Amino acid sequence: MSALAATTGAVNLGQGFPDEDGPPEVLEAAVRAIRDGHNQYPPGRGVPELLEAVAAHQERFYGLRLDAGSEVLVTAGATEAIAASVLGLSAPGDEVVTFEPYYDSYAATIELAGATRKVVALRPPAWNFDPDELRRAVTARTSLLLLNSPHNPTGKVFTAEELALISEVCRERDVVAVTDEVYEHLVFDGRHLPLAGFPEMSERTVTISSAGKTFSTTGWKIGWATGPAALLERVRAVKQFLTFASGTPFQLAVATGLRLPDDAFEAIRSGHQAGRDLFCDGLERLGWRVLRPQATYFATADVSAFGYRDGWSFCRHLATDAKVAAIPTEVFYDDKEAGRHLVRFAFCKRAEVIEEALARLAGLRAEARGPRADRG
Repeated sequence: MSALAATTGAVNLGQGFPDEDGPPEVLEAAVRAIRDGHNQYPPGRGVPELLEAVAAHQERFYGLRLDAGSEVLVTAGATEAIAASVLGLSAPGDEVVTFEPYYDSYAATIELAGATRKVVALRPPAWNFDPDELRRAVTARTSLLLLNSPHNPTGKVFTAEELALISEVCRERDVVAVTDEVYEHLVFDGRHLPLAGFPEMSERTVTISSAGKTFSTTGWKIGWATGPAALLERVRAVKQFLTFASGTPFQLAVATGLRLPDDAFEAIRSGHQAGRDLFCDGLERLGWRVLRPQATYFATADVSAFGYRDGWSFCRHLATDAKVAAIPTEVFYDDKEAGRHLVRFAFCKRAEVIEEALARLAGLRAEARGPRADRG
């Protein structure tokens, strides 16, 4: 959809990247590291400054104590951490359980591992799941449970009660958890709770995050995995043959970012919340049914009121005629029918970009009442 947006002149609310840079202290730290000559390979595990900063971050925000030398691993973004974790902690014939809809790399990495993907449905509008469905999904063949909270694409923040249930299932069935927490600092409603903080979960959980979402530096591709040394060594054994290492000056800059004061993290969070409220309020005024996210920088909307039977048709029309790009949510589903009527917008944009998109969508609303609305 980004390519279609570029060719049609559409406002790109499809691909999830901010259109403004992150904190100047972090950007300047990268420039300084380059000028100071930190431009060669870092250690494969990561530069010591970042390993220590990640460990300090986990204790500061969540009370999780880690050994920086053995329980932290720097990766080329969270996507590599996910791939290395799934490849390192599962084997052909295993089952990996995740929640649907899911970030698209999950399906690809599970298939690369030769494992079988099993999904538990998150059902709108609250994106709840059935505890019995989760229990049925986890079997004797399950090696991993892959959890994303805060969740892309729905913006759901899993509750303490839901996480306690997931923890119970993992303990009962002796399953390792891999948690994708890249939106941990972009929570607007509720509170982010790491699964590793629940009873007896620290020894069976690999936690993943990254700098890209928090500091609006998605192009730097600096992520990390944390967890018990025995599990993390299996992740590292795969990771070293994917990229070996990444971005020495960027690693040093992210170490600076993770040590920023609390008000800097609050400014990042509140800035994205303002974007969410501006966009979702605007859509609702235009008559859209919006599933307002609790976190992330994505909002899901139902297009069935426009007479469209599927998101693909709607998104093609949206980009070419209304000049706004979005993503059909069915690409994040095994059960395509469940997400067929939904689309995902990214609101991590400047206020004037959001307002321009809303102005164009207002015209779409008027057109959708006409004879061309019945598409599918």
